Amino acid sequence: MIHQTEADEKQHLREVQQILKTALKGIENKIDQYSTGILETKRYIHENLAELDSAEKAANRTAIYDSVAFGERAVAEREQIEKLIESPYFGRIDFAKVTEDQEKTFYIGMHTFKDPATADNIIFDWRAPLSSMFYDFETGPAYYIAPIGKIEGNMTLKRQYRIRSSEMEYMIESSLNIGDEVLQKELSRNSDDKMKNIVATIQREQNAIIRNEEAKVLIIQGAAGSGKTSIALHRVAFLLYRYKKTLTSKNVMILSPNKVFSNYISNVLPELGEENMAEMGFDDIAIDLLSKKYDYQTFSEQVESLLEHAEEKTIARIGFKATNDFVEQLQAYLQNADKRLFLPTDLSIEGIVVSKEKLRLDYMLLKRLPIKKRLRKIADDLIERYKRNTAKKVDAAVARQVRSSIQKMFPFNDTLLLYQDFYRSIGQQDLFCMVKKNTFEFCDVAPFLYTKLYFEGIEQNYKHIQHLLVDEMQDYTPIQYAVLSKLFSCKMTILGDSFQSVNPYTSSSAEKIQPYFDGCECVELCRSYRSTIEISRFTQQILDNKKLIPVERHGEAPTITVCENPEEQLSIIKNLMDGFKQSEHASLGIICKSQEQAQWLFEQLNPVYDNVILLDFGSDEYQDGIIITSVHMSKGLEFDQVILPDVSDNFYKTQIDRSLLYIACTRAMHKLDITCCGKETKFLHSK
Repeated sequence: MIHQTEADEKQHLREVQQILKTALKGIENKIDQYSTGILETKRYIHENLAELDSAEKAANRTAIYDSVAFGERAVAEREQIEKLIESPYFGRIDFAKVTEDQEKTFYIGMHTFKDPATADNIIFDWRAPLSSMFYDFETGPAYYIAPIGKIEGNMTLKRQYRIRSSEMEYMIESSLNIGDEVLQKELSRNSDDKMKNIVATIQREQNAIIRNEEAKVLIIQGAAGSGKTSIALHRVAFLLYRYKKTLTSKNVMILSPNKVFSNYISNVLPELGEENMAEMGFDDIAIDLLSKKYDYQTFSEQVESLLEHAEEKTIARIGFKATNDFVEQLQAYLQNADKRLFLPTDLSIEGIVVSKEKLRLDYMLLKRLPIKKRLRKIADDLIERYKRNTAKKVDAAVARQVRSSIQKMFPFNDTLLLYQDFYRSIGQQDLFCMVKKNTFEFCDVAPFLYTKLYFEGIEQNYKHIQHLLVDEMQDYTPIQYAVLSKLFSCKMTILGDSFQSVNPYTSSSAEKIQPYFDGCECVELCRSYRSTIEISRFTQQILDNKKLIPVERHGEAPTITVCENPEEQLSIIKNLMDGFKQSEHASLGIICKSQEQAQWLFEQLNPVYDNVILLDFGSDEYQDGIIITSVHMSKGLEFDQVILPDVSDNFYKTQIDRSLLYIACTRAMHKLDITCCGKETKFLHSK
């Protein structure tokens, strides 16, 4: 027998869905009207083109543009209502203000919806101030911060629902924050959605991060599977909702590790009712800022080269340039060069006369400009002053001579020469070398850009960006953050996990990042929601993150299969793939140490399994199913089942290998299988 309150709730759901369906019909009628109006206006213009004057043509074009804009908004509203019919809300709170005797009921969902007939709010957006009580309070005294101030009262009831395909699967009445039962049900599902929106299961600590409006730079250190990327994207959605009059998706940029990851998260904001935003990697910034005569080794190429053969000299160069001390040395050198390397002399060229003291004063007064632009400005001002005082035009050859003479008062006219002199000044010339002619090592890209910003300035303008989201913070070095701080003066959300660096020689932490930004606030997420207890305990043997707290969810223990030869290993992998195809799981990740290994395995398996997908550095799309990829490409992704091939002692043996193994294992949600030829790596059983 159905409990009475559940029967009432199901009846309420049907009533809400009926109102939504009525609203949907109204929107569809509007769309039809806009479409008809556009066609009629176009037909009228076509039939009467010869008789229409310019004002009439302009008026009709404006009418078409307006109708298209109204129609696009109506289409977006239709899509939103269609989603609400599928799942109108996930929570309910009954709340009475201290000034009121009777509580009111509020249903919370993905979007606000008002009854068109009464204009009453039937559903409240999860980002609305009132909805924060659902996440932050148990039943009893509660409050929320509204535009008019703090609203206090008493929460008498809190319920959670799971509504899918327009049907209520369950309803739980809870006096606690977010019921463990709801969380367990959600976590046990497949990863068939690219990046689950988490609004129904946001915890109190997560809600505080999402709704943080004060921090200029918010750094989120989160364990593997803590949902930090999803939380950061929900934070962006909240800020877009909160500041909708001044902040749009065009003002937000995501700095993400690769195009596949960008595609993986691409549907999150549309699901939350927001448009997608600009996404780029540090490589894109480098392309924008480097002159065309220079090329560079990418981060991916650096990691792959370290996996193949890590020379001590290479590691030394990379490690030195990944420290805060390196940034301080480079900053000190540039500041000293600014002060001491400009050596003016008295100038007298064709009537343009100026003393060295005046040149030095002008140089100091223009300190706001990069050095090279400062020198050009001094020369241009001299030429302009001469023209004003004499009313004579300056000959082009004389102007060139003046500019050249001023430029020569600084010993370097090229950023590369200045950058090379930095290493000479610290007695470490061997720490800079090109991969080949005009091609930088990756570890030199950011410091060269930093030097260029100081010496030349840039033409690229990021001033329209009001919020920058930086993912995988551990894979950016301090000097890269120093570059970002010069390029972006906006608010930022920076997130990552120091345990998940694909290159431990350059791993960054919150402590390393903070010196480059004012107004930093750091938070840490220790609870992991991704993997089962069994998988979490297994990964802790590889790298022991003592702060990690796995959510209590059990499953199969990870397996390790030792094979006699590669043929037997390939057979085992095929058996595991066959088992996956018979399971309820939606995604299988076969994660190899290197891209070369992933390519080889793909070539072995692709003729047998026609639905196998290879993700490599050129990929730009993520799909569910069976994916073969490298650890580097798998960062940020998660799979229902993960297979790790060739986890042998002669294949995973260095510190970087250990980090890669940890990252690969923590991609698994429900099932983890490991194979190897010969002796398994020592990292599987060490702490």
